[in-house]
Amino acid sequence: MNKRIKIYFAIGIIISLVVGFSISHLFDFLSFSRSINYFSKPPIDYNLFWQVWHLAKSRFVKQPVPNRDLFYGSLKGMISGLNDPYSVFFNPEESKKFRSEIKGTFEGVGIEIGIKKNRLIVIAPLSDTPAERAGIRSGDWIKAINNIDTSSLTLDQAASLIRGKKGTVVTLKILRKGWEEARDFKIVRAKIKIQSVKWEIKKGNIAYIKLSYFNDSTDRDFLAAVNKILAKNPRGIILDLRDNPGGYLKTAVDIAGFWVGEKIVVFSKDAKGNMEEYRGGNHNELGNFKTIVLINHGSASAAEIVAGALQDYKKAVLVGEKTFGKGSVQELINLRDGSAIKITTAYWLTPKKRMINEVGITPDKKIEMTESDYENNRDPQLAEALRLLNE
Repeated sequence: MNKRIKIYFAIGIIISLVVGFSISHLFDFLSFSRSINYFSKPPIDYNLFWQVWHLAKSRFVKQPVPNRDLFYGSLKGMISGLNDPYSVFFNPEESKKFRSEIKGTFEGVGIEIGIKKNRLIVIAPLSDTPAERAGIRSGDWIKAINNIDTSSLTLDQAASLIRGKKGTVVTLKILRKGWEEARDFKIVRAKIKIQSVKWEIKKGNIAYIKLSYFNDSTDRDFLAAVNKILAKNPRGIILDLRDNPGGYLKTAVDIAGFWVGEKIVVFSKDAKGNMEEYRGGNHNELGNFKTIVLINHGSASAAEIVAGALQDYKKAVLVGEKTFGKGSVQELINLRDGSAIKITTAYWLTPKKRMINEVGITPDKKIEMTESDYENNRDPQLAEALRLLNE
């Protein structure tokens, strides 16, 4: 009798599963269920996933509904549940596009965007790009993209709307500090090739180095620039990190090493409080040169790492405005189908263990750029750096 009861009970469970879910996804569900801890508090009804899947497949007005779209859409939703604007799931096509961007070539307008105080803002327009030429500035609030309100967009959705084929137009509705109303900026997209390193010798034999990004070629280009600069035997160096939105960690650590040598450049601190240190290389060719670092609200991430390290070791005087405060670590994890996850795994701390994220780096000498400065092509921050080095 007991055996019969057990058999009937097992049959009842199977029938209920078949009724609740489509047969085509039954084995997927059973496999998924093995990894679930049903004793977690509060309980989560994981069966809802397949119920929603079934409803989307059977009830959505546009048929057929591709399994691929639902699958990747669910993974995007999972990562968006972290409520972190810098953690993103990329499907294979998006992953390929993202990798091409970080290598330094892509099609778009040339801006780095972020979310601050629940607003989509411009971290920085990249140097010599359509965005910069159109007058977009760091700190601009993007209220709409092609008349699409940005208040409910994720960071990757906004980036996808701004990107596009060269020759096409995107309209950004911008609100800037001091403006009463937002203004439309119509920008023609182009192929963006980032030249991350530019340099020249300024009056008084001062070497000026502009770093626009930390990408694949920055290490090589920076070393080439340093070798040429050393041959000039300059009196001092200006490192311009304004409107530099960041890039590769390794590149930032290597470049900071030109001033601090093998000392610690930055720490990372993960969710468990574990600290990892990153040290510069065995070169410190610029360590004995008087250095000014220019920063502003568009200096973020890797740029803040370099600025923070040079400030902590008193290898440079920082001039300009407080940096953006993007001090979180994103790890790009490539998945087997060509998709990828960019996920925040830690926070950056300066060598003195100052938090960067949402705090930023404060300059030693604060000098703001006014609207009049921009309109009349004046640069009081650079002028102050030259003055300090020529004293």
